[in-house]
Amino acid sequence: MERNIKIFDTTLRDGEQTPGVCLDMHEKLEIAQSLVKLKVDIIEAGFPIASPGDFKGVSQIAEMIKGPVIAGLARANKKDIDAVVQSLAKAQRPRIHTFIATSDIHMEYKLKMSRDKVLEMTEESVRYAKQFMEDIEFSAEDASRSDWQFLCQVYGKAIAAGATVINVPDTVGYTTPDEYGALIRYLREHVPGIDKVDISVHCHNDLGLAVANSLAAVQAGASQVECTINGLGERAGNAALEELVMAFYTRRDYYKVTTGIDTKQIYRASTQVSALTGVDVQINKAVVGDNAFAHESGIHQHGVMSNALTYEIISPEVIGMSRNAIVLGKHSGRHAFEERLKQMDYNFDSETINVLFAKFKDLADKKKVVFDQDIAALIIDKPSMQPAWYRLVSHQVVSGGSDNVATASVRLETSNGLTEKASCGDGPVDAIFKAIEQAAGFAIGLKDYQLKAITAGEDALGEATVWIEYNGSVFNGRGLSTDVIEASARAYINAINKRLTVCGYPQAQQVVGSK
Repeated sequence: MERNIKIFDTTLRDGEQTPGVCLDMHEKLEIAQSLVKLKVDIIEAGFPIASPGDFKGVSQIAEMIKGPVIAGLARANKKDIDAVVQSLAKAQRPRIHTFIATSDIHMEYKLKMSRDKVLEMTEESVRYAKQFMEDIEFSAEDASRSDWQFLCQVYGKAIAAGATVINVPDTVGYTTPDEYGALIRYLREHVPGIDKVDISVHCHNDLGLAVANSLAAVQAGASQVECTINGLGERAGNAALEELVMAFYTRRDYYKVTTGIDTKQIYRASTQVSALTGVDVQINKAVVGDNAFAHESGIHQHGVMSNALTYEIISPEVIGMSRNAIVLGKHSGRHAFEERLKQMDYNFDSETINVLFAKFKDLADKKKVVFDQDIAALIIDKPSMQPAWYRLVSHQVVSGGSDNVATASVRLETSNGLTEKASCGDGPVDAIFKAIEQAAGFAIGLKDYQLKAITAGEDALGEATVWIEYNGSVFNGRGLSTDVIEASARAYINAINKRLTVCGYPQAQQVVGSK
C-alpha cells in the first residue's frame, strides 16, 4: 500500500540563505504563489526573529498564501517563538518550527550547554509553543552527528510536550544513505510516541548525498521531506525538490510512495527561482537542467526518435517542459500569443496579457524566432512593484577594441529629473558600470557579474545578473535585453535600487515605478 510523503519546501528560508541571494517582498510572494501551484504541503516562509525584513516577509506570506501550511523558524527560546506567533497571526494553517542543537560538538562549542540543559530547553520550548498553536515541528540540529540514545531522549521530550512533527536534520551533509536509514529505523524503534507524529528529514548536500539520504530515510519510514527548488541553500545546498519528487514519481514501483505535487509546475518553478535568485541551474542538473533531455549521440537520437522511452525515463512534458521550444515570430498576433501562454499553463488577466504582448512584439522585432524560454523570461522580468531611485533612460557605449579604452555614457531618471554621466573603463561593461556609479553619486561595491543567453543563436535574449555588496549584505539585480550591454546596465541599476530600498540613502531620491 502506497504512503503519502509530505513535501516541506524551505526555499524561502534555507534557500534564501544561499550566499548572494536577497529576495525582496514581492519576489518572495511570487515564489510562494508558485509553491502553491506546485502543491507543496508546507512552506517554510522564513526566520522571523532574524530581521525586520524576514518578519515582514513571513507575515505577508502568512496573510496572502492559502492552502499549504505556513511555517516560521524559531530557536528554542520564548523570544524567537513569540516572533513566529506574531508573524503567523493571519495564517490559515500556521506551524511553529523550533530547534536546538543536539550533537556534542554543537552543545560544547556553540550552545555551551549540558545535555540536561538541552533536554530542559527542548521540553520548555515545545510546551511554550503549544500554547499558541496545535502544529509544532521540533528539530534536533546536527542530528546526524548526535548520540543516538541522547537523540531518543530529546525527541521523546519534544513529543511528550506536544510536538506533531520531529525533524532529523543532516545539518552539515555528513551522513550516508545506509547510516541515515539506520538512524531513522532506530528512532522509530526507541522513541516513545513516535508512531503518533510525522518524521521529517532535512538533508544538506555537502557530500552530494542530500537526495540519496532523503530517499533512504523515506524507505526507513520518514513521512516528510524538507527540500528546496533547484537544491538551493547554505554551502552546497539542500535536497532538490524536483529530484526527490521525480524519483518518487518515476520509481513509484520501488518506493511505493506518492506526493501531492503537480509535476507539470516543476520546470516553471525552477526557472522562476533561478531568475529571481540569480543562481543558475547547471546545464547537466537532473530533471531541470538544459541538458536533461538533450541527446548528442547519434545512437541516442535514433532511439529517442523511435521511442522516447529508450533513453528518457522522464517525459519533459511531465515536468511542464515543451518539446517544441520554437513558438512565435514577429508576425504572430495577440491570439496566437495568448494561446501559447495557455499552453504554457500561464493564466493572466487581459491587462497583463496586453503588457506581455507589447514586450513580446518588441522582442520579436529584434529576434527571428521567440522561444518558450524567452516568453518565460519576459514573464519573470515584469516591472518591479518597488519604487525605484534610478531608472535607465538611455545609454551609449563605444568599445575601445584591443588597443583603446572603452567609453560609456548613461542617462538616468530620478525624481529630480534626468542626470547624465560618462566614464571610461576596461571594456564596455566596466565603462557603463562606472558611468552608472557616477550618475548615482555614491560608491557601489560590485561583488560579482554574470551574463548568459536565454536561448541559442546570435540574436539570443541576454540575461545579466549583478551582485553588489554593502555593509556585509549582498543585493542582486537582473536585466534582460537582446543588447547585452543594456541588460548589464539594467541589472546593475536594479541591484542598486534593491540596496537603497533596504538600506536607504538620504541623498538619493525615488522615482515611482520601474522598467
